[in-house]
Amino acid sequence: MQTYTLKVVEIRRETADTVTLCFKQPALKKVKYKAGQYLTLIFRINGRRYIRPYSFSSAPMVDSTLDVTIKRVPNGIVSNHINDVVKVGDSIEVMSPMGDFVIPEDNSCQAIFLWGAGSGITPLFSIAKKILHENPMIKVNLVYGNRRRDTVIFSSAINELRNNHSEQLSVWHFHTEAVIDEALPHVVQGRIDAEEVLNSIMELDIRQGLHFICGPIGLKTSVKKSLEKRNVSLDSIFSEDFELIKDPADFKGIHTETIQLNFKGERHSLEIIKGKSILEAGLDANIELPYSCQTGNCSSCKGRVISGQVRMIGLTKQRQDLLNDEYLLCCSYPMTENVIIEI
Repeated sequence: MQTYTLKVVEIRRETADTVTLCFKQPALKKVKYKAGQYLTLIFRINGRRYIRPYSFSSAPMVDSTLDVTIKRVPNGIVSNHINDVVKVGDSIEVMSPMGDFVIPEDNSCQAIFLWGAGSGITPLFSIAKKILHENPMIKVNLVYGNRRRDTVIFSSAINELRNNHSEQLSVWHFHTEAVIDEALPHVVQGRIDAEEVLNSIMELDIRQGLHFICGPIGLKTSVKKSLEKRNVSLDSIFSEDFELIKDPADFKGIHTETIQLNFKGERHSLEIIKGKSILEAGLDANIELPYSCQTGNCSSCKGRVISGQVRMIGLTKQRQDLLNDEYLLCCSYPMTENVIIEI
């Protein structure tokens, strides 16, 4: 996996618990990425290596810096480190951009819908800027949910985009703790109501448009249900997943097992406690395994099963690119006693 060392040239405070890190593009080996992708940052904190993916909030050919936006997570070691410790001038190692939450190459739609809540706005903001900059004929609809007005990430920037592209960009804000203000008719109290938004839009645009969803599972479920009612093709719906959804029923038959992990010529004996993935167990044992998204969407943690049986749990997208003996360790669990995995 190719890595870069990027210098932080600006840190923008977006909300009380969210910052944007702006990296300078390397002078020679430019970092190439697509709107909607993510950048994986590598840190050493108290002697341990941590790897975390963060979506680009910048857009290629629009912004001169490489921007990622990070919201503080309760007990989040890396998000707290970034919000509290990282400063302008720091150099941070990053992996090459990854992710398929992007505009299709053969896109010919006339409307795009961006559905997000909280920090889920980050890749949507990147996509919106890219389209508004390059495709003036595509209607952009941004639906964004937050608790209150002061928790809205990119609030000023979204207002600026709306003012500069008033004929092309429509924005709906939903605030769960907001008080209705007649001066802000585009702000609705309560959780995102997909039906309310879709009822105000032409059915043709809805069915033939592309829909990008980034946020909690409840948002994805409700939006997808509303789109299905309008016969929107699943091929037109894209979602970004920040966590694995584990159904307890999937763990039936799985028990704590000890496996052998062969990595970089060394053999490691790992006890995999029921409920923990092979990747988690390896990292807990201070083995610096390769990984990135931890949601089964990339292939950074791919391993080959030499013997025994392993089950992958929590994948939201079918992976057609894995061979029969290849497994993603971030969502893999041993089923038998004799598991041997090689990376």
